[in-house]
This record gives sequence, C-alpha cells and structure tokens, in this order.
Amino acid sequence: MAALLSRPAPNVEGPLATPGAGRRPPPAEPGREALTPREREVLEMLAEGLSNKEIAWRLNISEHTVKFHLASVFAKLDVSTRTEAVMQGLRRGLLMM
Repeated sequence: MAALLSRPAPNVEGPLATPGAGRRPPPAEPGREALTPREREVLEMLAEGLSNKEIAWRLNISEHTVKFHLASVFAKLDVSTRTEAVMQGLRRGLLMM
C-alpha cells in the first residue's frame, strides 16, 4: 500500500488530454454581463439627458424602479456615475449617437 501512495501521478497533459479539463473557467470580467432590454432603455434615456423622474414618467414606472435599474446598469458596466455609464455604453456599442 505504501508503494501506491508514493507513486507519482500519471501525466494527463498528453495528446489525448483536454487542455484545461477539470479547471474552472476564469471569472467573468466586471461589466461584461449583458444588460436587460429595460436596462438598455434606461441607459438610452440616460444618454438623452433625462432625469430619473422623466425616465420613470416615460416608462410608466416608479422613480424607485428607475434607481434600481440604474444601480444594475452601473454594476454591470463597472461605473459609478451617470456620465461614466453613458461613456461605457458608447464604447461597448450599447448606444448609438
């Protein structure tokens, strides 16, 4: 039994081994999660310069819900301001100007 425990592990990196098999994929980059259609609508209205109240009125939702959507957009784009969100939206092709 001692011989079994002291044996080196077999080489699994040979030609038949799948590279990276059994390994976890790297974590997703921040902000690479897709925006929902509603989040994209809110981002588009943000780019138009609308306030939370104006966005809420246009979408027929509460201001609280607008703030919820904005927080989600900010997290997914890894930004902390409205201006940064619009700039990232433009860079990533989420907005057309």
